[in-house]
Amino acid sequence: MSVHVLVLGGTTEAREVAATLARRPGVRVTSSLAGRVSRPGPLDGEVRVGGFGGADGLAAWLREHRVDALVDATHPFAESITRNAARAATATGVPLVVLRRPGWRPEPGDRWHPAASMAAAARLLPGLGRRVFLTTGRLDLAAFAHLADLHFVVRSVEPPEPPMPPDVRVVLARGPFTVSDETELLRAHRIDVLVTKDSGGAATAAKLTAARRLGLPVVVVRRPPLPEGVTAVPDARAALELLRLPAP
Repeated sequence: MSVHVLVLGGTTEAREVAATLARRPGVRVTSSLAGRVSRPGPLDGEVRVGGFGGADGLAAWLREHRVDALVDATHPFAESITRNAARAATATGVPLVVLRRPGWRPEPGDRWHPAASMAAAARLLPGLGRRVFLTTGRLDLAAFAHLADLHFVVRSVEPPEPPMPPDVRVVLARGPFTVSDETELLRAHRIDVLVTKDSGGAATAAKLTAARRLGLPVVVVRRPPLPEGVTAVPDARAALELLRLPAP
């Protein structure tokens, strides 16, 4: 009988965990994706797409599929998924490992403006510039939809859906992007201010370097807190070390 591990998330770290586990004898790994991207990249092991139906639905899935360990390697802003994972793990007794890459830290020359939420970020913008590069993801545009006097450049893997700001240009592209890429985009669109989530990691940090070099202000939306009683490890290696799998 194999050991079954469920990995939540399509992040770089989730893919690394799944790839490592898939190479281990006697380990069956299933990666669960939310389904928000129609063409996700390849993943090692089995893949399921779609939600579970909340904490109760996830707990039922863990029982039905005889999951031995659960790894939450979702995006740092996937607050509801992490909350449901914690509740489901408690309900079923399945060990849970939460993986969260470290957040970014400002460097000399950065002009960061922290914001506690998307709504708070939207309130800061009129005082910082008129031309905004918005990189918070296509699902968070509603918080900025009322800012009719600002011009937004939104980059997304897939076309966003309303509500969104009335004056918006959508750039469809998939990263990672280099510092040169980001600098060229900021200059080409005459950007005054960048808005980003504190996603952390190197894959999307080039825009911060480009903004620093151009002297642009950056609104950084803080991460939501982890559920009470939950601690996180910073990378895939730490997650795998913490993942004490039962013998197959």
